[in-house]
Amino acid sequence: MTLDQVISIGKETIGTTLLIAGPCLVISIAVGLLISIFQATTQIHDQTLSFVPKILAVMISIMIFGGWMLKTLMDFTERLLQSLPGII
Repeated sequence: MTLDQVISIGKETIGTTLLIAGPCLVISIAVGLLISIFQATTQIHDQTLSFVPKILAVMISIMIFGGWMLKTLMDFTERLLQSLPGII
């Protein structure tokens, strides 16, 4: 296994990880921003107020994007396993 192959696999792994985690992270950040704006306008500064909506938003995003996330991960795993004979 050459250094170029390791770097290529590493790049693809990081890219796939960011692609899979992206929707949940973006939705979580958006919900957190909306909760922060709500807290600033109402001056309710309860630390626990932002946790429940974020958790619910992430759970809903996993239910919506879960199939796509699983397919993306399975495609990556399949490509990785198919490339093993050429690597070893």
